[in-house]
Amino acid sequence: MLNLLSSLSAGLAPALDTATPQTTAMSIGTPWMWAIFFGIVLVVLLIDLIFVGGGKQHRVSLKEAASWSLVWVALALSFGAGLWWYLDANFSRELANTKTLEYLTGYLIEKSLAVDNVFVWLMLFNFFAIPFELQKRVLTYGVLGAIILRTIMIFAGVWLIAHFHWLLYVFGLFLLFTGIKMWWMADKEIHLENNPLLNWFKRHFAITNQLHGEKFFVLENGVRMMTPLFLALIMVEISDVIFAVDSIPAIFAITSDPFIVLTSNIFAILGLRAMYFLLADMADRFTYIKYGLALVLVFIGIKMILIDIYKIPVGISLLVVAMLIGGSVLLSWIKTKPQENS
Repeated sequence: MLNLLSSLSAGLAPALDTATPQTTAMSIGTPWMWAIFFGIVLVVLLIDLIFVGGGKQHRVSLKEAASWSLVWVALALSFGAGLWWYLDANFSRELANTKTLEYLTGYLIEKSLAVDNVFVWLMLFNFFAIPFELQKRVLTYGVLGAIILRTIMIFAGVWLIAHFHWLLYVFGLFLLFTGIKMWWMADKEIHLENNPLLNWFKRHFAITNQLHGEKFFVLENGVRMMTPLFLALIMVEISDVIFAVDSIPAIFAITSDPFIVLTSNIFAILGLRAMYFLLADMADRFTYIKYGLALVLVFIGIKMILIDIYKIPVGISLLVVAMLIGGSVLLSWIKTKPQENS
């Protein structure tokens, strides 16, 4: 696996030379860097799944969600700090600053766009009437599936862009269109009962009407039937595919380095489940965040379209994304502040 990743990176562009650092190199990833990254991901997933009640049916408290959210953010920032230290010590300060800024910008973009994913999950769980104590099981499999899916999609995207540069313009136009559509649909209600994919599953599979704890399948009158919990998992996985189509092209506006793209993306996904439980009880307080996300997509789309005319510095991109997301969160919080009784 590591040899495949390193050979892919090496095949896309010149490798870094310790004597003469190349800031234009496609990838900074080396076999041991990939090994450390995947080792960190494996360890934290095992800790989360085994030692923190990942396999137990229980309702995730606000305190637990907040604590784990801080852990995931701290882990992502620590990885960025370690990346900067390594590049600064072995190559140059310029390369360290550039790659770390790309990593942080990519992480912020993926983390921000994941918020919309959280709202969709909340809508799905409400539609299927999945109680909080069962949602963690669905999201556990959802996050694991998202890690595998995005790894495949990212390397496919890197390969395509390396061979077909014009795809950047296609991605840019797509993100511009998606941002405009998100702005237009921000305040419109989605009716899942009319979803054609969901109705297709109902027509072609035997599905029980009631939940059976954490079971995905049950036997009823000798027939193996799908539970609403498994149907919710399918919809969660499909929603991640849809959002990956938006978020993965977005990070290519920042960098095409597969190591930076994958690490920033995966670290954002790792904290997605905790972020869901943190926001689930106060989703109605973030009414304007979709407008902020829409503007982020429009900005990134324009950045990609102009990439060969004027390359917007990564630092400016980070500042713009932070201001759009932070501004939409602040506006939402102010506008939805509970009114004091007079």
